[in-house]
Amino acid sequence: VQLQASGGGLVQPGGSLRLSCAASGFTLDYYVIGWFRQAPGKEREGVSCIYGDSITNYRSSVKGRFTISRDNAKNTVYLQMNTLKPEDTAVYYCATVFRTNDCLREPYDYWGQGTLVTVSS
Repeated sequence: VQLQASGGGLVQPGGSLRLSCAASGFTLDYYVIGWFRQAPGKEREGVSCIYGDSITNYRSSVKGRFTISRDNAKNTVYLQMNTLKPEDTAVYYCATVFRTNDCLREPYDYWGQGTLVTVSS
C-alpha cells in the first residue's frame, strides 16, 4: 500500500492549488482518504476527507474554499484549494483507513509523504 501526495508549491494569498493523492497497491474505492496538514510548531490536523460512498467532511476553516474529490478510475483523490490564506501554509499529507467514525481524526493506517504548501506574497 502506497500513497503519493503531490501538487504543493508556493502560491500568493488568494491563489489556488490542487493536491493529488495517488494510491497504489490497493483500490481506494472502498477506503476513506483523508488530507491532513502540519504547520511548523503545530500539531497535525485533519483538513478534509472522503468516504468510499463519496461523503465528504471538512474542517470549518476550509469549508467553502477546499473541495475533496475522488477519481476511482485513476485511483486518485484530489484536494482543490481555492482562496488560499497564509494560515493554510503547512505540509499536507494524505492517508487512508478502511473504516472510521470520524474521518477528520486519526488514527489512519497508511500515510503518504507530505507535500509542502506555502502561501505567501
